[in-house]
Amino acid sequence: MAVLRSRGDGLFARASVIPLALRLLSIGPVLILVLLAVLFSLLTPNFLKPGNLGNIAAQTAVIAIVAIGQHLVILTRGIDLSVGANLALATVIGGLVFRSFDSAILVMLAMLLSGSAVGAVNGLVYVFGRLPHPFIITLASLSICRGLALELAIGHTTMRGMPELITTIGGASTFGVPNSLFVVLIVTGLAVLMAKAMVWGRWIYAVGGNPQAALGMGIPVRAVLVSTYVISGLCAGIGAIMLAGRTAASSPLYGNLLELDTIAAVIIGGASFLGGRGHIGHALVGAVMIGVIRNALNLLNVDVFFQMIALGLIIVMAVEADVLRNHLEARARVVQASRTQ
Repeated sequence: MAVLRSRGDGLFARASVIPLALRLLSIGPVLILVLLAVLFSLLTPNFLKPGNLGNIAAQTAVIAIVAIGQHLVILTRGIDLSVGANLALATVIGGLVFRSFDSAILVMLAMLLSGSAVGAVNGLVYVFGRLPHPFIITLASLSICRGLALELAIGHTTMRGMPELITTIGGASTFGVPNSLFVVLIVTGLAVLMAKAMVWGRWIYAVGGNPQAALGMGIPVRAVLVSTYVISGLCAGIGAIMLAGRTAASSPLYGNLLELDTIAAVIIGGASFLGGRGHIGHALVGAVMIGVIRNALNLLNVDVFFQMIALGLIIVMAVEADVLRNHLEARARVVQASRTQ
């Protein structure tokens, strides 16, 4: 009896500790962001000044928007390595359209269609080409889009000039708040609405959680997969508008390593490479965290190479947190099964 009581007490203790650990992991990104903000405000007095906070918001906007599309792809156990080159190609196409038509609407439409078209090609080739993993086609698209952007750009370099409406959206502020932040909020709201209030959103989580089970339930798995890559490309097109507006230019060199930043933002935010888990709001937290770290390190005059090292270490810690979360969830299921017996 004493042995059984001891085992029961142990199970009860684990049953109470594991949910607490899982809850801490779920709020971990937000908690880390708050702690970083407090730490950096103590290290540099300029960090919390309104002007610097506005800079962080403007600098983070492109990463945040593109990370939303990347988040949807990762939810389905995929990855999109082409977002940076896709963004660069979209800006170049927008710049070329601007040279022929002085119309902000046409320029923005060209960028959006360019980004969406690349995303559609990624999704269609991956799904209907029966590729083993989207890594292959999106890596190929990265190279193709970057090459096309360099070839199409006049002089193979930066092209100056963008319509006033685009520069207002990407580079101006309203009541001291960057307009790009409003775009991020709008895109986020639409993404959350689709993911949480529409059947399509539940299908994404189902496909990412168990593709075979989703197929057996009658969910159009192929259409869902293709749609996520189209949206990822669309988000790259929106990011192109933001970046072109902020710089009043288009360039085949834009978006360098953006794919790594967006993947880092999604994983830091708590999504899983195993698919089926993650919240769009958390991806934004991850994007802001990247922006905060880079901004603070710049204020502290830290070398850019050490900034890359810091970001790499954060990604490793985020992946390890995901591994720990999976382990704790498995243990929680074991404990729950033991308590029901």
